[in-house]
Amino acid sequence: MIIAGIMSGTSLDGIDVALIRIAGGSIDTLGFHSTPYPAEVRAALLAVSNCDTHTREIARLHFLLPELYAAAFKQTCKRLKIGASEVDLIGCHGQTIYHEGAPAQVLGHSVASTLQIGDGSLLANRTGIPVVCDFRPADIAAGGRGAPLVPYADYILLHHKTLSRVALNIGGIANITWIPAGAPPSKVIAFDTGPGNMVVDQLVSHYTNGERNYDASGQMASEGLVHPDVVAGLLADPFYSERPPKTAGREQYGVEFVKRLLALNLSPADTVATATYFTAAAIAEGIARFAGGEDHPPDEVLVSGGGVHNKTLLRFLRAELPESEVVRSEIHGIDPDAKEAVAFAILAHETWHGRASNLPSATGARRPAVLGKLCRPTQ
Repeated sequence: MIIAGIMSGTSLDGIDVALIRIAGGSIDTLGFHSTPYPAEVRAALLAVSNCDTHTREIARLHFLLPELYAAAFKQTCKRLKIGASEVDLIGCHGQTIYHEGAPAQVLGHSVASTLQIGDGSLLANRTGIPVVCDFRPADIAAGGRGAPLVPYADYILLHHKTLSRVALNIGGIANITWIPAGAPPSKVIAFDTGPGNMVVDQLVSHYTNGERNYDASGQMASEGLVHPDVVAGLLADPFYSERPPKTAGREQYGVEFVKRLLALNLSPADTVATATYFTAAAIAEGIARFAGGEDHPPDEVLVSGGGVHNKTLLRFLRAELPESEVVRSEIHGIDPDAKEAVAFAILAHETWHGRASNLPSATGARRPAVLGKLCRPTQ
């Protein structure tokens, strides 16, 4: 079975498409391609992400995105010389514009909520292929936080009999999957550690007046000085000592958080360096507290996501995690840019076969759940 995974994350970089083949228990990645969002689309998505907005704008983007997803899917197939008609299924995460996995009081009721836009029915009709979409609500309905969902795929791809591993993904938000050596899926722990690229991206965009949206290779951070007192103050937030399951998003690390950093009046390079080190320190804090502890650090920390391209961030991570081997995930054959798209292809495969693919130990759900909604093309 050939499955496409389509992922667009909280960094709003663009649309990632991975094609995988699952046969006889083996999973092979056939290829991957990323299509950047046009600048005006990225701006429009930012304008509806945890912001006061108009329902009209959300509805329009909900139906625009599948057009872009379909185009990105077809472009990926063309680049990989795989006919779109050969693909049996698409798993599409959609674009998160709001996520509040922990219940909040709403009109006298305790409500957890999440919203990913990008209509699955339209995507199915534009591609002629069944689509599994809207993965997160089923886990919330089962009492979970709707995230993280990638740990199911992390376990399948990376569990090992004798090595303890942390799968670290650094997208807009950083998240880890702790896989103890020889552990069954029920022992896997996963959670968001805090910001990934999100804070640094916003700072770079601010300092360059939008000319750049990220710190390429960590160059700007490498030119600044880290302010340890600022990092320590940020880590004092109760979120970092809160036990999993826990999730984070633009709600915590968006415009207001960045304003706090800018108000410190550090130089641009120092601010970016400090924010980059804070990202690494928050990851290390999560690992030390909840992924083996200081006495039993993981043997390997396998890094994926856009953050692998930030050399300064990786240097800071290795300094914070001296007893673990911190390496990019491709040493185990997993393209670090493709992993989340691959994960949602795997999740779609499980949904297609009616199998649960959340991990209650990671999300806090009361029970396993079959994730997503299946949309078929009209005949």
